[in-house]
Amino acid sequence: MQIRIALAFFASLLFSANALAADPIKIGVVSTLTGPYAEWGTFQVNGLKLALEEIQKAGGILGRPVELRIEDNASTNPGTVLAFTKLFTDPEIKGIVGPIASTQIQAASPAIAKAGVPTMIGGTDPSLTRINNKWVFRGRPNDLYSSKVIADFGVNTLKLKKWAIVHATDAFGQGGAKALAEELQALGITPVLVQGYTSNSQDFAPVVLAIKKSGAEVLGTYMTVPSDQAIFAKQLRQLGVNIQWIGSPTTAAVTTRTLAGEALYGSYAVADFNADANEAAREYTKRYYERYGLYPDNFSSWAYDALHILALAMNNAKSTETEAVRKAILAIKSYKGLEGKYEFDARGDGVHGYNVVKNEGGKIVFIKRVDFPVE
Repeated sequence: MQIRIALAFFASLLFSANALAADPIKIGVVSTLTGPYAEWGTFQVNGLKLALEEIQKAGGILGRPVELRIEDNASTNPGTVLAFTKLFTDPEIKGIVGPIASTQIQAASPAIAKAGVPTMIGGTDPSLTRINNKWVFRGRPNDLYSSKVIADFGVNTLKLKKWAIVHATDAFGQGGAKALAEELQALGITPVLVQGYTSNSQDFAPVVLAIKKSGAEVLGTYMTVPSDQAIFAKQLRQLGVNIQWIGSPTTAAVTTRTLAGEALYGSYAVADFNADANEAAREYTKRYYERYGLYPDNFSSWAYDALHILALAMNNAKSTETEAVRKAILAIKSYKGLEGKYEFDARGDGVHGYNVVKNEGGKIVFIKRVDFPVE
């Protein structure tokens, strides 16, 4: 009888342990599922689904399955704060993949700092990892790097000296334009025009005419919304402004190219993701196209990498305790992702370089990869 009781007790412990092991580890997601940036959210969630499948097949996190809890931010700053607040009410959420828009992350940063949950972000405004928030980790290269690559390529490769900078007046646009102007100044060039505009504009004729009047021979842009870039590109053509263009990653994005069509042919861009940049990117592009019937871009690639990084950090830490996960992310120094090699610095920036690409007849052609030493 005592043996039977002991065996029954052992069996109950084993059953409880197995049941506990089966409890999912929850990762929160803040995405733009509705509103003017809904297509960004579609790409993001598609990338997350592919990453999730791989993580589950590899045994999950700490031997447990992974569950994503996705909250829509409705493409707005208040919606982003609300989405993060909802996620933070669940103590079982041990990490978050946030949105890509810098201005949305900027709005939610105080809530992230207060909650103390490791959060992967896609915004490239340099200030996002420089505001004393130790819980924010960037899954893309920031615009201190994009500005260096744009300036160097335009000045030293294309040999163009007379610059105009056009930028959105949100956090992303202002941060990028400031960084680009500073990089050009370091090369001995003062832009002949720095022109801001409000996102979701319908008429860029005043901006185009200002460029024409300036006599600029090369255009550097930090434009947030794909539809803005499409309208702007078409009006450049319509008003007879033939100028070389080197844009931020959105210039090479699938949505931008679809909307702009021929108006973007011949333009250059920096791109954190490109299908030909590395073997992982080539394989991902193949899988993404087979699954969704369209090609991926940076809106999906960074999210795919972000979820893998959270899983890697938790497995390396052998814990989901948030402070342990935070330290484990900072310890990642050689993870090869779609965006490049992740080597986190003390601020939380993971990737330190960009690809240069060209739009040739609607196809994005890889030119080169430029990486910078980690500071």
